[in-house]
Amino acid sequence: MAYQDPRGNPCASASTAAREAAERALWRMMSFYDVPLADLDAASAADPGWALPHLMKAGFLLSLTEPALVPEAAGHLAKAQALAEHATPRERAHLEAVQQVLEGRWGAACLTWDQLLVEHPRDALALQWAQLWDFYRGDAAGLRGRPARALPEWDEADPLYAHVLALYAFGLEECNLQPQAEEAGRRALSIEPRSPWAVHAVAHVMEMQGRFEEGGVWLRQHQGSWAEGNGFAGHLWWHKALFRLEALDVTGVLRLVDSHLSGDALQITLQRVDAAAMLWRLHLLGEDVSARCAALLDGWDLTDHDGVRAAGYYAFNDVHAVLAMLGAGDLHRAEAWVARCAERAMQPEDARRSNHQMAREVGLPLMRGVLAWQRGAAAAACEQIYPVRTLAQRFGGSHAQRDLIDLTLLAAAAGGGHRALGRALVNERRMAKPVTPLTRHWLESLGDSEGERA
Repeated sequence: MAYQDPRGNPCASASTAAREAAERALWRMMSFYDVPLADLDAASAADPGWALPHLMKAGFLLSLTEPALVPEAAGHLAKAQALAEHATPRERAHLEAVQQVLEGRWGAACLTWDQLLVEHPRDALALQWAQLWDFYRGDAAGLRGRPARALPEWDEADPLYAHVLALYAFGLEECNLQPQAEEAGRRALSIEPRSPWAVHAVAHVMEMQGRFEEGGVWLRQHQGSWAEGNGFAGHLWWHKALFRLEALDVTGVLRLVDSHLSGDALQITLQRVDAAAMLWRLHLLGEDVSARCAALLDGWDLTDHDGVRAAGYYAFNDVHAVLAMLGAGDLHRAEAWVARCAERAMQPEDARRSNHQMAREVGLPLMRGVLAWQRGAAAAACEQIYPVRTLAQRFGGSHAQRDLIDLTLLAAAAGGGHRALGRALVNERRMAKPVTPLTRHWLESLGDSEGERA
């Protein structure tokens, strides 16, 4: 007999306590309030024969994109596999998807979740996980389309409805549907004020539209609900620093970096990636961040674990590790890291992994370009990086995160690499949003004395 979760999805556990604990874990995964592992332990204790809690542990650990956690995730997945005989078809579909993630076949996993959601559009776990791996793969259409297909089947009174609506808001934003994204994000927050993903979606809209002062106010307005006890807080502090950077308030950015994007605040690679990205932006502006980058690298586990190679695991993270190395002034270490990533990208056994194509098409050219810029070869940097712009979405992240590529190109162009290219990039920027202090800086760096020219 199949039992049901609160949304009517079939599950195999007859234990009410186990199902309630799994539901708490799911809420934590979607709201980022604490990690779900203790709740999943409680679910397993209440029903030792249920595969789903082990499966959810594996998926959660893999979602952190930490090579060091892959062996542990594999162990939990093996426990789920051992109990699969008693699982429902829906749970076995999740098992297949997480197995595909473990193998690095992220696109296949999202397709499996797509197929699952056709039958079970109220499966919040599938929506949450597919959104994360769409994000890691840069699939903007998936970010928008999947929650759009599911939301009409949901009841607004469902405690998770606002979090699903927030997923949709972010997908709209990544598809450049900014007014619709802001409307959906604000509506999600009107239903559930404790929805950091909705705060995040609206912050992205304001970033894309150059509303940097309003963006800072927006984050401060909701800070009470995301800044404490929330795993997403680090990324929202990064957004706050991004707004300060757009205002060219370098002192304010450094204050936020030192208080929220360094030291004990950095627990996982995703947080270190944010720190590296912000420090690199400061480095491009001529700020000396070498000591901060060195400290960032000291806490960054870039070693192999139980046969899981760190270099080349995920191109987006690999690029940011290189930026931290270059920011620290360690060109030799950066070159060695890029060589290891290149070696892995050529391995036939890795060809099925989503990262294989990400690295070859985007990650490696981008890393080689920043190496060239750091060596002082500005023209070579432009030649390496510029062709990547049209492909950059393929290696994941958001529009705001990938803007780092254009900023690096602007620095290379301003350094004598290709001033006409720099002006073209600034023109594109000015057509997208008002001229901000940061844009004006690049105009002036490129020798344009008419920084306010329309």
